Amino acid sequence: MDVFRPLVLRRARLLGQDAPVDVVLRDGHIASVRPAAATAGGSASAAASGAAGSAVEAVDLDGRLVLPGLWDQHTHLTQWALSRGRLDVSGATSAAHAAALVRERLATDPPTSGRPLVGIGFRDGSWPDRPTSALLDAVAGDVPVVLVSGDLHCAWVSTAGLRLFGVPTHPTGVLRETEWMPLMGALDHVPDDVQDRLVADALRAAAARGVVGVVDLEIADNVSVWRRRVEAGDPVARVRAGVWPAYLDRVVAEELGTGDRVAGSRVTQGPLKIIVDGSLNTRTAWCHAPYPGVEGPLSHGVLNVPADELVPLLRHARAHGLTCAVHAIGDAANALVLDAFAATGARGSVEHAQLLGTGDVARFAALGLTASVQPGHIPDDRDVADRHWAGRTHRAFPLADLHAAGVELAFGSDAPVAPLDPWLAVDAAVWRTGDARPSWHPEQAVDALTALASSVDGRPLTPRAGDPADLVVLDDDPLALATTPGAVRTTRVAATLVAATWTHTTL
Repeated sequence: MDVFRPLVLRRARLLGQDAPVDVVLRDGHIASVRPAAATAGGSASAAASGAAGSAVEAVDLDGRLVLPGLWDQHTHLTQWALSRGRLDVSGATSAAHAAALVRERLATDPPTSGRPLVGIGFRDGSWPDRPTSALLDAVAGDVPVVLVSGDLHCAWVSTAGLRLFGVPTHPTGVLRETEWMPLMGALDHVPDDVQDRLVADALRAAAARGVVGVVDLEIADNVSVWRRRVEAGDPVARVRAGVWPAYLDRVVAEELGTGDRVAGSRVTQGPLKIIVDGSLNTRTAWCHAPYPGVEGPLSHGVLNVPADELVPLLRHARAHGLTCAVHAIGDAANALVLDAFAATGARGSVEHAQLLGTGDVARFAALGLTASVQPGHIPDDRDVADRHWAGRTHRAFPLADLHAAGVELAFGSDAPVAPLDPWLAVDAAVWRTGDARPSWHPEQAVDALTALASSVDGRPLTPRAGDPADLVVLDDDPLALATTPGAVRTTRVAATLVAATWTHTTL
């Protein structure tokens, strides 16, 4: 549990203001924000009055910028924690290139006997050649190899890897959607103590980037997982633990609504997570138009949850105090999800909302839904979108249109699909490029203030009395950095606080 200690952040600077202020923190909240002169001359104790008998900590920020702490609204924390030690194949430009990266890793750092070599991040949607088991077999032999796609919706597996999963044979070795999703948990299974240590390490790294909270949508019984983890102490960040349909009955039986405390002082119940369609790279996002060169029943993608299943789920969640976080990437999927929200009156967010049909931006606004988007996917997916959504990319990642319509934007990473780093998301939203190429559809970019506001969980960018003392202290001004492509990613974080407790500091 949090142990509150009065704290004064002296000579802080607020966004867009030159005059220094003192930010007084008490009982885990901001007690006051006042001109620095008001608490000058060693009167920090007076500023924190009302905390009799408690020592007062005063820290001189020397003009550093103070903002509300950053949130990542869409993570898969266990997968992200595990991926930080896996082979990164996101830079592979072909199947042959990815196989060469596997060969290099096996030569320098092979897995222990019987364990697979696991890689993550490939995007075959724009490759000139096709991934096959045979290609991995040629470089790995009997060592099981499992390469997970950047979007998590498919995996490329060697023959030995297929055997590890109990799959006797497969025509290509690329397992997509329902072939792959049930197997993902087996790949991610490690002893609880190892998993928990890796997640704690990943959250500490996030705190060093200014993160004070995450929405954890890991495919797991997240209530049980986080109760176990909190036995060792509160996490360094706030956690909203999402629930999947398979575990919904347990949450309902405990009468846990979104926002209710689950464990400790920092873990609360999150939304009901539902995946309606697939993804762009895997060519399974459900779209009105067919994918080029794809014929048959999968030519328009995959609909995982049809309307007659989705509507009752949303209605059930609403009746039990749960908001809904519904994954929809293709334009047909987004239309179906908006219909379901309209039919049920459920509240919540559409996760991803990558391709929207004409008129659906206005429906987003009318329904009061949040667009939970991951700007880091824009530079990652631009080439795949140009190839498979040709002629429609003006409707892809329409951040500016959504914002102009009054739709609330909530930024996340979908880690491990993109790194758990809000500064990367801000930069991608502003510049819509991740390399030296020009901005991709710059008409859909948002300004830096909007991007920052979409990263702080709905709080004003200027800290105010009464708000939780979840703050980030910066050595840099991100608005100044945002004038140069890529610069916001280098933002230096001096300190992070959750409930007035330091979770990271270099001060």
